[in-house]
Amino acid sequence: MSTSSEQKKKMIVLKSSDGQRFEIEESVAVQSQLIKGMIEEDCVGHREISLKRVKSDILAKVVDYLNRHYGSCGSGSESSEEAAAEDLNSFDSEFVKVDHPVLFDLILAANFLEIKSLLDLASETVAEMIKGKTPQQIRELFNIKYEFTPEEEEEVRRENAWAFE
Repeated sequence: MSTSSEQKKKMIVLKSSDGQRFEIEESVAVQSQLIKGMIEEDCVGHREISLKRVKSDILAKVVDYLNRHYGSCGSGSESSEEAAAEDLNSFDSEFVKVDHPVLFDLILAANFLEIKSLLDLASETVAEMIKGKTPQQIRELFNIKYEFTPEEEEEVRRENAWAFE
């Protein structure tokens, strides 16, 4: 038998670019400012939102993140809140241990969906990865092809000398 609080939960469906559907509580989904705006403007037909810019593997991770961070949790003592915060920190640390393309897709999805906490987490992860590295090391880390000739690089350095001081 379900409780009255379970009966009151509004659910919506998020549909990925490749057609996979993810059911999520509306109260959790509105942590995305994009989804919140769509719901407020009543743009959600049949409680389903198509997200054509987000693939299913990434949307699955986003839904997991939202459920973990904003899903139903009972109120408890201060010590249980501290334990929950430690659990979230541990979850976040593991959550961003993904291949670079997945991490960049998470950044794009968080930006598109306007989920600030996820965008901050993923961006901070990239920032930590490049901290203290030279441009060459960063290019190697992310497999970025260097397309400037030595002459072009020198011209950029001359034009932007202030940046290299």
